[in-house]
Amino acid sequence: MILLMVANGLLVTLLTIRGAGLGFSEFTISLMQAAYPAGALVGTAVAPKLVEKVGHIRAFSALASLVSIAAILHLLTSDPVSWSAMRFLAGFCYPGLYVITESWLQAKAENHNRAQILSIYFMIWMAGPAIGTALVALPDPSGNLLFGVVSILISLSIVPLLLSGNKAPEYEVPDRMSVRKLYRVSPMAVVGNLVSAVAVAGWFIALPLYALSLGLSGAQASGVLVVAMIVGAVVQYPVGWISDKTDRRLVLMGLGLAGAGACIWMLMDPSHTSLVAGFGLLAGASLPMYAVCTAHANDQLKSSQIVPASGTMLFLLNVGQFVGTLAGPNSVSIADGKGFLIVLAALCFLVAVVAVLRRGQEEAPEETGNLQAIAVLGAPQAGVLQAESWLQEEESISDADLSKESSKNPEK
Repeated sequence: MILLMVANGLLVTLLTIRGAGLGFSEFTISLMQAAYPAGALVGTAVAPKLVEKVGHIRAFSALASLVSIAAILHLLTSDPVSWSAMRFLAGFCYPGLYVITESWLQAKAENHNRAQILSIYFMIWMAGPAIGTALVALPDPSGNLLFGVVSILISLSIVPLLLSGNKAPEYEVPDRMSVRKLYRVSPMAVVGNLVSAVAVAGWFIALPLYALSLGLSGAQASGVLVVAMIVGAVVQYPVGWISDKTDRRLVLMGLGLAGAGACIWMLMDPSHTSLVAGFGLLAGASLPMYAVCTAHANDQLKSSQIVPASGTMLFLLNVGQFVGTLAGPNSVSIADGKGFLIVLAALCFLVAVVAVLRRGQEEAPEETGNLQAIAVLGAPQAGVLQAESWLQEEESISDADLSKESSKNPEK
């Protein structure tokens, strides 16, 4: 997984910077990058069925091979149409790779080591994209080295799975919940997840372009993004801890206002130092929003609804990322370069407004679960949610069976 995440973080930033160097317009870059979440929308529906049909190892090997091919094809062409097609292919394949990894982990993990395994998994999700983005600063005189590194990393990710002596677990496609039904349960989760995904995808894709427009080099632009991702990873735990102790909508209010404030600060002071600190604050405010909104929804869902709801929230995430990837780069040149930050400020402020309105309409649930961290790229830990819900269901079923058996035979 760390090989996959490093490769993904490297490729997405590399394509934005190289696309700008080839003369692609902001609109062209946005369309190219938007092909990834568009492919993911298809992949999230197809991947679980593929895993169920051919198994974990075959599905993983096939999907990783296709992503490796897509990375190499970027070297053979320099037109936005073929690059967009390869981004769509990568977006189609990556959800399957996540599903395979997460379902394998949740099937093999036991209660005594589950927390340790998940902690390592979260660290990989957070560190991988940051490492990959940092690799963009490596010297590459020919312009081919980094694309080759991406392909090598993805190809290497297949090796541990093929050489593993562990038997692949069984897999069943989880049920889905409609967006309308989830909205009736938690409007905050639906609106918050969608808006925060737009904001995160917007700054993640467009930040290098914005930094380049201010006169920074490619290495400096990727450095600003790395700092933002590290800050976003570090704040996951403290934000989660706070949201577990209070009304999560209060936390969302604070995050939304902090994100909007960071954008206003950078609008008033466009210096390099303010850019680094401002986007660090923006990342720290916007990245945890998805996890807090998802936890708020889970607080109001029955254990049997968490698995279907996680699929719906993943769908909302991909829709938001698609919109954000289109909107982010195209807003860089609006209003003399200020449109990018204005859009981000408006999105963050919208999350805060929705949280205020929802808190005035409905009380917070008395009992809340624990918040799950998410990746720096904004991808949810759907498999982790599924594992916990299945565990809760199994425990409740076992308790119910035990009660029935005791009533039938008190001596037992």
